[in-house]
Amino acid sequence: MKELKFDKKHPSMNKTFPTIFIFLLLLTLSTSCRARRTTPNPLTTDIGVTINGITWATRNVDAPGTFAANPEDVGMFFQWNRRKGWSTTDAEVEEWDSSIPEGTKWYAENDPCPEGWRVPTEDELRSLLWAWVAFRNAGSEWTRINGRSGRLFGTVPNQIFLPAAGARDTSGALLGAGTWGYYWSSTSGDALGGWGLDFNCSGNAVTFYNRVGGFSVRCVKIN
Repeated sequence: MKELKFDKKHPSMNKTFPTIFIFLLLLTLSTSCRARRTTPNPLTTDIGVTINGITWATRNVDAPGTFAANPEDVGMFFQWNRRKGWSTTDAEVEEWDSSIPEGTKWYAENDPCPEGWRVPTEDELRSLLWAWVAFRNAGSEWTRINGRSGRLFGTVPNQIFLPAAGARDTSGALLGAGTWGYYWSSTSGDALGGWGLDFNCSGNAVTFYNRVGGFSVRCVKIN
């Protein structure tokens, strides 16, 4: 039987082999790059909504470093300048911390917001109620979304829904769920209190509260 031999000097083989090799190499690199792409985690990222020049998250903070899954979800409660989250639904909680949180502001290391976000200042909370530059009301209304009561702040299409999760008082007792909303700012008033937003079906205000209380947190984007 005649032995088949390939001429190593055949010009067509010299050109074809490098071409196929380069093609396979590029295909492998392309597939490898696609494999390394990751989908953003929806619990740590948010599209944000800009109202009066400030970009707000569309959802409350849930476990520290994460957002609630949906705009109507209440998330967790936080004491002023503390990162620990507390249940918004349990009638009672264990090991409630009744000591007064220290600090002159809400420090970054205690901020429960996801990366790239932070607890708003008193002035930023007030901007939801009043646009100081334009001297007009930012707009808000009491409403229900997917069975959850709360207030819608801003004007179409730039609006955020803050659910009325209630709060925990200084003893850790749950109060006002479904009828009141309480949201912390990062601004201190004195050694005992901090400023926060409260609202119900009748209206809203920024008020001074005992730091031990557990409130919701709605983050603003870090510029």
